[in-house]
Amino acid sequence: MSKALLICNGENFPALLKRLAKEADFVLAADAGADAALKAGLIPNAVIGDLDSASPRARRTLKNIPFIQVARQDNTDFDKALHWLARKKFTACAVAGAAGKRMDFTVGNLLAAFAYAKRMDIVFYGHGWTMRPLVRGLKFTARKGARMSLLPLSACKGVTLKGFKYPLQNAHWKAGLTLGTSNEVCAKHCEVAFASGRLLMYLED
Repeated sequence: MSKALLICNGENFPALLKRLAKEADFVLAADAGADAALKAGLIPNAVIGDLDSASPRARRTLKNIPFIQVARQDNTDFDKALHWLARKKFTACAVAGAAGKRMDFTVGNLLAAFAYAKRMDIVFYGHGWTMRPLVRGLKFTARKGARMSLLPLSACKGVTLKGFKYPLQNAHWKAGLTLGTSNEVCAKHCEVAFASGRLLMYLED
């Protein structure tokens, strides 16, 4: 598995970025995410986007790494970055700085990730939480007592939950249903399974 760290220009935490960078095979900054990387003391392997927001300081400091300009204006720098990583056949992507600052960009980034979720295991990281776009079932380990929420972005069939305070068996959910919010991890090994649909999973660290 080849894993990338994608750094965006939203809310970032230097300690988190450093930890995620150590776990990654490749660090990609989305335009002004280059500045966020530098603030954390990181040098990305490449910078991508329409390149209209990376600071002159970032360009000078990172003059020896590739700046990949994608001129099209009908998608965001985040989408450009995920498209590039998918073409390079990365199988996992940790995303930092894709939330916060602007709510429209936060929601847009979460939604855009679903287009790539079949090809990459995408995980958004924030301060004390992760979010995953799910298009298939997932088995994972988690801290007992951690809150977990599932948000159906489309109709979901056969939703089954194991390892949670409120388990579920073969449920059908409509898009936007809120019954999946504020569940609680009660076992080390957890499973979210469903036959079809799109789920956004929030999990506390």
